[in-house]
Amino acid sequence: MVSRPAIRIATIGVAIGLAVMIVTVSVVLGFKHTIRDKVVGFGGHIQVHNVLLFNDADPYTICVTDSLMDAISQIQGVNHVERYSITQGLLKTDDDFLGVAFKGVGPEFNTTFLKEHLVEGEMPQFSDSTSHYQLLMSKMIADKLQLKAGDKVFAYFIADDVKTRKFTISGIYQTNMTRFDESLCFTDLYAVNRLNGWDKESCTGIGATVENLDLLPQTEEAFINNINHSHDGKGNMMTSRTIYETYPQVFMWLELLDINVWIILALMVCVAGFTMISGLLIIILERTQMIGIMKALGARNKTVRHTFLWFSVFIIGQGMLWGNIIGIGIVLIQQYTGIISLDPQTYYVSEAPMELNIPLILLLDAVTLFICIFVLIAPSYLISHIHPAKSMRYE
Repeated sequence: MVSRPAIRIATIGVAIGLAVMIVTVSVVLGFKHTIRDKVVGFGGHIQVHNVLLFNDADPYTICVTDSLMDAISQIQGVNHVERYSITQGLLKTDDDFLGVAFKGVGPEFNTTFLKEHLVEGEMPQFSDSTSHYQLLMSKMIADKLQLKAGDKVFAYFIADDVKTRKFTISGIYQTNMTRFDESLCFTDLYAVNRLNGWDKESCTGIGATVENLDLLPQTEEAFINNINHSHDGKGNMMTSRTIYETYPQVFMWLELLDINVWIILALMVCVAGFTMISGLLIIILERTQMIGIMKALGARNKTVRHTFLWFSVFIIGQGMLWGNIIGIGIVLIQQYTGIISLDPQTYYVSEAPMELNIPLILLLDAVTLFICIFVLIAPSYLISHIHPAKSMRYE
């Protein structure tokens, strides 16, 4: 029978198209959310700084009092608030040296993100009142300087004079985010403030995380109304920026992935649609004699068309079933095994991240079904041009 291969080809076309769409959307969602969470882990969703910090390289500070922390914490949508200070220094070993940024954080610092990416040693106990000069550095920095957890390293800080401190490497993290891993170390807020010559209340800024990222614009608006252009306890004017404004290059790059997704989705829908059109036309031509008999018995063109369209829906449904099984299966296998690996230097992740979004998959199913049925309406009118007298003699 001619129709059996046509049905198989149409079914396979729909299945492959839908499976590719599911995998593509899952990869892009997983990739975007993974990179976003890594960037947020280093600085929060919203950062509050001295307004002069954005226009000058000098380390301008803000006065962070308990009342300011409470005011930011009470802004609707804010989940967590933490202080930080930054200074620049030089790590020196017997054989090498490297310039890095030291980020000092206090006891309220959320260590969840860094603990998830800790590869050696343990997290330091961050403090704002004393310091044991413990250091958390990236694996990239540790490898360059040939250091490991437990080692001691000298750091030099050059301002009006040269200050030297001896740090103990408490732990080593690895996020594969090159722009952070190659230059960022974590230590006590107290240590960085002392090195900068700042008092206890002075900090580079405040990082705030939000409860719901989808409501970030509303929370940002609240910061603009309550924090921006207001003054701290020392008369410094404050301002805020979202993570998207702080690292625009990263998020613009992620947005470019959406264009690729739309292109792939369009191509796969076209593949599914064209295979269904081809399959329907072959089936109609193969069943010409049957169509003629149905018309001779009194069936109207509309009835015959609907019969073939319903048969096409069955084929599409069968293809979508297999497409979902294959697509979701690939996503689950990757989630649990990480069998598909990537170059972390290029993609910031060591394995392809995939996120299974059931509502989005159901939407893909619905759109695929609708488009496939819609493109079959025009070819189905071929049935109207089949004449019973001629078709019954057709072989």
